[in-house]
Parts: sequence; C-alpha cells; structure tokens
Amino acid sequence: MKDAGIEAKRDSSGFADPVSLVASLGGYEALIQATLAEADKAKVIDRIWNKDASLWKTEEAHQKIISNALGWLTVPGKMLDVAGELASFARSVRESGQFQHAIVCGMGGSSLCPEVLRQTFGRAEGFPELLVLDSTDPDAVNNLAKQIDVSRCLFIIASKSGTTTEPNVFHKYWYSEVAKKSVKPGKAFIAITDPGTKMAQIATEEEFKRIFLNPADIGGRYSALSYFGMVPAALMGLDIERLLGSARMMSESCGARVAIKDNPAAFLGAIMAECALTGRDKLTIVADQTLSTLGLWIEQLIAESTGKEGKGIVPIVGEPLGPVSAYDDDRLFVSIAVGTTDATTQSKLKALELAGHPVCHRLLADVYDLGAEFFLWEMATAFAGWRLGIDPFDQPNVQESKDATKALLERFAKEGKLQEQPALVSDGTLTIYADDENGAGPVSTSVVDVLRQRIAMTNPGDYIALLAYVEETPEIETALQAIRTTLRDATGCATTMGYGPRFLHSTGQLHKGGPDSGVFIQITAPDKIDLEVPGEPYTFSILKQAQAQGDFQSLLSHGRRAIRVDLGSDVVAGLRRFREVINDAN
Repeated sequence: MKDAGIEAKRDSSGFADPVSLVASLGGYEALIQATLAEADKAKVIDRIWNKDASLWKTEEAHQKIISNALGWLTVPGKMLDVAGELASFARSVRESGQFQHAIVCGMGGSSLCPEVLRQTFGRAEGFPELLVLDSTDPDAVNNLAKQIDVSRCLFIIASKSGTTTEPNVFHKYWYSEVAKKSVKPGKAFIAITDPGTKMAQIATEEEFKRIFLNPADIGGRYSALSYFGMVPAALMGLDIERLLGSARMMSESCGARVAIKDNPAAFLGAIMAECALTGRDKLTIVADQTLSTLGLWIEQLIAESTGKEGKGIVPIVGEPLGPVSAYDDDRLFVSIAVGTTDATTQSKLKALELAGHPVCHRLLADVYDLGAEFFLWEMATAFAGWRLGIDPFDQPNVQESKDATKALLERFAKEGKLQEQPALVSDGTLTIYADDENGAGPVSTSVVDVLRQRIAMTNPGDYIALLAYVEETPEIETALQAIRTTLRDATGCATTMGYGPRFLHSTGQLHKGGPDSGVFIQITAPDKIDLEVPGEPYTFSILKQAQAQGDFQSLLSHGRRAIRVDLGSDVVAGLRRFREVINDAN
C-alpha cells in the first residue's frame, strides 16, 4: 500500500523530505484505515499538537505527567534557533586543540541518540572523536579509559533528572581522574540536565566548561532532538542545522493541517497499534548496516512508552533476518534503509510479505534524514499510545529495579557483602541460579535439563530476552547473536538481547509492566578487574552486581519466568558452552 502524496522529494534548500512509508499490510489494511478514520473523527492529531493530555488519560496524576512531557513536539524549531550557538561552541572546542575525545556519560535517553550518531556518522576530521559510556561494567570503563588521554578528553555528563545513578557515578570517577592531572578539572566537563537539578548545582560549583539546561517538558526517550542529542552532534562536527531541518520537515508532514491519510506518523502508529492489538506485537526492526544502531534508540522509545498496564509493543532489534519458517504469526516487520535496501534483504522481506506478514519500508535519502526519523517515531509512538489506551510518557515500573538496587547497596554498606543467590546446578563452566526467592527451582540434575525445562515453558506468542550483564565486545556480541538465533529457530519465539544496565532504562519497563509473554535469561560473569567509585562505599563491580540482582528480584516480583546463568571467568568460553547446552536441550 502506498498513499498518494507521500513521496520522498527535496526542496530548494536541499533538505530531504523522507515521508515515504510503503507498507504491504495484507488483511490488516481495512483495519488500519478504520483506525485512521476513527482518529480523524476524534481529532487525534489536532489534540496531540494542542498538547491535550486527556487524549491519553483522564486521571489527574497522568495528565500532570503528560502535560509536562510534550515539549518534543516543537523542539526541532527551538533547537534550530540555537543551532548557530551550538556550532560556534563546537568550533571553539575544535580550535582550542585541547580535546582528542568527547565522552557522553549517560544512560538510556541521554546516551542512545549520541550512540546512533557516533556509529552512523563516524569521526569528522579535526573534531574530537565521540565516545559513549553507558555501562557500569568495570571492564568496559577500564577499556574505555585505555582509549583516551584523560587530560585531553571532554566529558559530557548527561542526566535529565540530575540524580540518575550511572551518570553521577561516571561524573565522580572521571572528575577524580582529571583532578589528578589538572588544578581546574571542571573545565574538562559539560553538563546537560534540566533546570534546577542537583547536577546543575554541582556543575556550577565545580565550574564546568559549559552547562546546557534542557527544556524540562521533554522526557528522556523523546530527547534526541534536544540538547541531549544536539550538543554531542555539534561537538563531533555534524551539520546540526541540516539534521534539525530534516526533523522540522517531518514535523510539518505530521502536522494538524495534513490529511490523516497522508500523515506518515499516524499511518505508522496505526500499523503498530493495530498489529499489536491483533497479536502481532513483535515489532521487528530490519535496519541496514549504515543505520544498525538506530534500532537501539527505537527499542527504548517503543518499549518504555508502550510496555505498561499489561500491554505493550515488543521491539525486536538486531535479530538476524531469517527465512519465513523462522517466524510465527506475531510479527510486524519494519525495514529502514538509506537509499535502497540491499538485494538479499529485499528478497527475504518479499518472501515474508508473500507469506502474509505485514511489512513496512522506510527509505531515507541520506543519513541526515535521521533527524526526520527521530521525529517520525516519536509522533508514531504517541499515536500508538492513544490507540492502545496507555500513557506513553510515564515509566511506572522503571523505579522498581532502582529501588531494589538501592536496597542491596545499602545492605552492602552495612554488611560488606551482597546477598548471595542460591545456585541450582553447575557443570563446572555454567552455573544456573534459582528462579524463585526460596531457591526451589525446577528439580533437575543438569544444566541441560534446566534449560530444556525453561525452553518447554515458552508458548506461542512469547519472546525470549537475553539480559547480559557482561562487557559489550565484538566477540561477545557475535556469541550472543548466535545464541539468540539458536533460541529463535528452536522455539519459534522472537528474541531480544540487551546489555545491563543499559536495558533497565529501555526494555526494562516492558519486561515488568508489559504483557506476561517474556521468558528471561539473565547472563552474568565475574568481572576481570574492579574500579573504585570516589565517595561511595561500593565499587563499579558491586554496583553492576546490585543492578543485576535488583533487576532479577523485580522480575520475580511480577511473576515473570526468569533464570540466571553465570558464565564463569572466561566469558567467551562460557557463551560457547551455553550455546552447546541449548543445542543439547532441543
């Protein structure tokens, strides 16, 4: 299906207008058109632009949250007004010759957009190389430290609330490191936060190089086009006017004056919501290599916005595209590519269309159309939230894991150790831990039997989530992808994979607040090294362990099917053994 008037074109300024959204919807077309007609009658798009909180919820508490979370609608224009200022600041940083690297220290919404930009655009000549730290794994922190000269690095501490644990820990660690070499360590730091936060206060006291106060009415996962995304973009040398220009064009294409049949965000939002409501709730993103990390940003936006009240759209990101036989009838596929989709992917997507799976295609004219893509998905998610009957701007279950982690750290401060989980079975390499608080897991004598029982617990329409609290390296990533493919092909279930603690700020909301269709395999391993956190009684390793345990406890408190597998000291060998066990269990 292709709506007339939704064509990619360019205006005289040279900006792309990538509003083309092509979809093969099969038997879902009439349902989606009916939803668009209902939305038109209810003036949904008008009410979104008018920031009408009652579109989503009538309760006062919800409306207060929603009313303070819609600043993303107009942020492209507001950021264009300060684009020159940002570009000037970036030039001053470049011309100083002081900084070889700039590291974004954040989590979730404050770090995922910069990660997308970093991996999509690469390093611009003469500008600092952008890096992103969003892991409390001490091996990851240590390896990042080896890549930089700390005296020639600009640290960007990014936290909307100013109280998020991870950015605050990163700030303490790096500030201490810089202070060892500089009498004015604050001059190597930038803060991006909301007005009036504790981080803004600290940044002022420590005389940071610059403080960017973001509009307070923008939630973290909707902040890509605000200072959280645009400051790192400018520092790495991107043309932010071009990036924001494409976003503004998309916002105009999604405007209240555009007929709803020609509104790409309404169309995409209706597709996502109706497919989810009819059982196709596994939104499978097929991004080309150029845009490979865009899926991580979409994953957070969709999972954290829709996964609540027992409902949710489950984003499937990074799962290798397989043959038709690999998929059940719970999938919606969305292909996103720059220019054209490669022939192999096109062939597989065509086969899926012919098999009756709904498939959407998004073609971007160039990588700067990412600005448009950010806005499109934000608007489509808001629309889908209306259709699903949920508040897409709250995250009621995210705090649970944080509270559990805090309690564990307080206990550690008093007792000097974390609570130990009871081991269920071990084979010398892998150790599996009980999936209930009393240690009374499934009766078994081998890890193969435990995994066989776990796989047998999956039902049609379930998904299997690998929750990896290990360092992210190319070798480990390859091994985990092989495991998820094996699990998908063996069970027919969709698979997700995330690194902790990053996913706690994205899919973590879906895991606890969404439908009870997840089977969770937490993956842990001992850290090779450990690092002190200045001013805290715990180390990075203790923090990561507490986050993993807190997450596990939160899953159990919601009655989720969860199990923990420890890989032992050799992570790669442990992953290899884990895949062998899964194969034996099938």
